[in-house]
Amino acid sequence: MRVALGVSGGIAAYKAAELVRLLQDKGLDVQVVMTRSAREFITPLTLATLSGHKIITEMFGGEAGGGNIESAVEHIAVAQSIDALVIAPATANVLAKMAHGVVDDFLTTLCLATQAPVIVAPAMNVNMWEHAATRENLETLSHRGVRVVNPDEGYLACGMTGAGRLAALESIVQAVCEALGLREDFSGETILVTAGPTQEPLDAVRYLSNRSSGKMGYALAEAGRRRGACVVLIAGPTSAEPPTVHTLERVRTAGEMAEAVFRHCDSAGVIIMAAAVADFRPANPQAGKIKKLDGPQVMNLEPAVDILAELSRRPRCAGQIVVGFAAETENLIENAAAKLRAKHLDLMVANDVSRDDAGFDVDTNVVTLLFPDGRTIPLEKMSKFDVAHRVLDEVVGMRRFAASVVQQ
Repeated sequence: MRVALGVSGGIAAYKAAELVRLLQDKGLDVQVVMTRSAREFITPLTLATLSGHKIITEMFGGEAGGGNIESAVEHIAVAQSIDALVIAPATANVLAKMAHGVVDDFLTTLCLATQAPVIVAPAMNVNMWEHAATRENLETLSHRGVRVVNPDEGYLACGMTGAGRLAALESIVQAVCEALGLREDFSGETILVTAGPTQEPLDAVRYLSNRSSGKMGYALAEAGRRRGACVVLIAGPTSAEPPTVHTLERVRTAGEMAEAVFRHCDSAGVIIMAAAVADFRPANPQAGKIKKLDGPQVMNLEPAVDILAELSRRPRCAGQIVVGFAAETENLIENAAAKLRAKHLDLMVANDVSRDDAGFDVDTNVVTLLFPDGRTIPLEKMSKFDVAHRVLDEVVGMRRFAASVVQQ
């Protein structure tokens, strides 16, 4: 994952060197962007050596100071390539520019151009920090979704004592990790995820399938990886690019997916069945191509393997949690609840795929979480990645509850 570190012109800029290292320790690739004023406190060469990248200091190349911009649209390329933007230290001047949409250098232009999460760690004189203008600017930024890591109190470089000292670097790193979903609450654990459709052969060139893109399963795998899990991803055929995981198995048919799931299920603490597995398959697939004939044709279907039902009949490992997905076009809650009970799941994620803005082929989902005790939690429309984290949050909650019961 790639993070842009914006460094603005305050005495705390020297701490950017250590911050680069701490972010790298989390496995992040750091691209540093410096304002002109920041270069008065720390050199681009220092940060380039630590980050392994040339430092961006100017909107346009050709000036001294380490600028490497090759075109006037480089800020767009950087904005699209990063997963988060953190500005530390963030001076009162930079905060004011951000709040009022002023873009007069690379860093402020990047702030406006990126859709990635933005984190700011202010650092300044205590009077500047407490000034009404700064407070209003921070309120504006917070309202827009910018995460603020408030400064610490203590002795300041100006000789005064009070709030304004750059927050502890560990706190800044933690805020970046939270924005990226790097929570590490599944560290050392294996999560098994299925994704995508299956294809059930009719003949040598045709098959039965569905519209699943695999995006929801891939989002779950990525979310699990970011939270420290060893992810085993079993993926049906899809054109989407899978995330980087510990183990990736590509399968085609429901039978192949079942074989892979049963091979890995005993080693997984969490099993999330997000794949849209075929319910039926052709009873007599042909080895060659079926020739076109006049008149209607009849195709006999037989049930495909029900992987969740098979899992429910197998003895579970201690503490194992199984999550299912139900794609429905009508009677969403009733049908999903019936599947939850029949397959003895710990959590069912019900997805209304009749909507144009959720479900298959799009990046957003509107789901309802169903639990064995009858509780339901409807979620608003959100990205599939955010849905993935909500599902994992519920898994964490189940485990905490189970642990509290055992302690009692």
